[in-house]
Amino acid sequence: MRLSRRVPLAALIVAALLTLVVAASLTGCGADPPGPPPSGPSPSGPSPPSGQASGAGTRSQPAGSTAPAVSATPRATHAAAPSSRPVAPGAGALPQTRALPRTTSVAFRNAIDDLWLAVTTGNPRFGLPAFFPEAAYKQVKAIPYPAADWQYRLWYDFGLDVRAAHRLAGPEARLVRVITPAAYTVWVPPGACYNSVGYWHAPGARVVYRVHGQERSFGIASLISWRGVWYVVHLGAVTRGAATGIVDAPAAGPGVPGPPGGC
Repeated sequence: MRLSRRVPLAALIVAALLTLVVAASLTGCGADPPGPPPSGPSPSGPSPPSGQASGAGTRSQPAGSTAPAVSATPRATHAAAPSSRPVAPGAGALPQTRALPRTTSVAFRNAIDDLWLAVTTGNPRFGLPAFFPEAAYKQVKAIPYPAADWQYRLWYDFGLDVRAAHRLAGPEARLVRVITPAAYTVWVPPGACYNSVGYWHAPGARVVYRVHGQERSFGIASLISWRGVWYVVHLGAVTRGAATGIVDAPAAGPGVPGPPGGC
């Protein structure tokens, strides 16, 4: 009787143990272990990656990189403003020489270009490099206050004459050539014309230009030298009776150089 009762009880215990083992195995198969939440898009839309702006079409540079520079200044497309060319910078403060100026030199071409720019613009300041230097004039003239004479007579008259030539030729005139009368060129020695220093003098050079299809000209009343370079010292006239601009001998065609003489 005791044996027959123990057998069913043992069977029940074994059956219960088997049930627990099977349940445990079923629970461990087919199910993923818990982990971090998925990295899919949030309900409000995708968030931008690190280092990228959320605005469409824009990008920021990664840390440590340098963005390419973009200039905010537009490129200039207009023509450069006119300017004078150098003739002989600083030469007026140096001593005079007896070198005869050449009309084929770069200094002479630049001087004529500056003079012509002054005439076609009506602005005498463009002609300053072509005008006899004040420092040289103070060495040349044996008179009281040569700097004042240069400023208030020579340079003032030059400005008047440039504006008069501008009214004659106009802004559209084109330079053709300059005729310098070599036969009339002379050395003016010290002591003449209130001078303490000598210089070469060329009277009546001709500026030939073309405007509206016609060739015309006017004169340069007086060119004088300093250290082998020609400079304008009187454009319209050497002397004048009133403070007014003068054009020296305007003519159709190239005109006639000279006359000789003067200082």
